[in-house]
Amino acid sequence: MMTNNPYRLYLVTDEQQDITTLCELVSAAIKGGVTMVQVREKHGDVRAFIERAAAIKQVLKGSGVPLIINDRVDVALAVKADGVHLGQSDMPATLARALIGPKMILGLSVENDTQLREAQTLPVDYLGISAIFATPTKTNIINQWGIAGLTQAVNTSQLPLVAIGGINEANIQEIAATGVDGIALVSAICHASNPQQAAAKLVDLMGAKG
Repeated sequence: MMTNNPYRLYLVTDEQQDITTLCELVSAAIKGGVTMVQVREKHGDVRAFIERAAAIKQVLKGSGVPLIINDRVDVALAVKADGVHLGQSDMPATLARALIGPKMILGLSVENDTQLREAQTLPVDYLGISAIFATPTKTNIINQWGIAGLTQAVNTSQLPLVAIGGINEANIQEIAATGVDGIALVSAICHASNPQQAAAKLVDLMGAKG
């Protein structure tokens, strides 16, 4: 794992984009300053997921940027990814940790204060604080943390936190100012006309922390 903060600018891929587009996008985004990449595939096609993950792994080779797999421990193990990110309805974190071993990165999404508290004792490396703001990519939001909720979470959590949900150029400075360890984005980079420039601008807006 990198010695500096690997969570700082965390790219989550858009599962609607084809592999070629995705590989070009990730390559540009890491040049722009993305520090971690999570591959998502929500359509349940494991073969397609493995193919996408393996292609992104090649793009990331030698960059020092960790590859995280969303939801699927089996896919993460199959492609020898750097880690896996679980949601609340996925495999329990303790079981996932037993399967992936002590070295892989394990992340978990938390959607409210109770989940945040309970997660503190789990064998995870970081928590995804979801969702900060409402977003078109996530329609089943239980809770919007907002800036106040995120600030409180940062002050109470012993684990590194990654903010996700509705974050863009307009509000990233406010998010960074909470002291959160990382900021995860989908649309702000995936749908940018120039992903490298978009990532570089986001890094700039976040300031020198990290």
